[in-house]
Amino acid sequence: MTNTPLNIAVLTISDTRTAANDTSGDLLANSAIAANHKVIERAIVKDDIYQIRATISQWVANANIQVIICTGGTGFSGRDSTPEAVAPLFDKTIDGFGELFRQISYDEIGSSTIQSRCVGGLANYTLIFCLPGSNNACKTGWDKILKEQLDNTHKPCNYVGLLEKKYQA
Repeated sequence: MTNTPLNIAVLTISDTRTAANDTSGDLLANSAIAANHKVIERAIVKDDIYQIRATISQWVANANIQVIICTGGTGFSGRDSTPEAVAPLFDKTIDGFGELFRQISYDEIGSSTIQSRCVGGLANYTLIFCLPGSNNACKTGWDKILKEQLDNTHKPCNYVGLLEKKYQA
């Protein structure tokens, strides 16, 4: 059995990244493609609650997008606002996503992981995951959580079956 391809959108949230230097967005997009998924949308927005929310809202309303992966804006600096922008859009929160990310990250960066405000949730049968902006954090999030949970062959459970409801809605 092979992995069912999902349609994924990648959003980079940064005041400084451009298409030329968006290495974390590139890492996520390339990782998704290597796992047999399709990256059908990609964007970079400033660390602004309303720009973030507007882009994600458009993607959530798009019946062709099943998963949104965000990178950046999850820290504690003055402009980091990804969790505040995205969490109000969730129909359901995936509390375990942030918890598991921090648990795994502890082995890599120690107690500094406590400053990661990763969040995950479901909105209109679209999965949304928000990761920190560093390449290492994106690699950790993809390799150790998302790759398995977005693979219909992963047992005992994964999110792929839930996403089929979007097409039926």
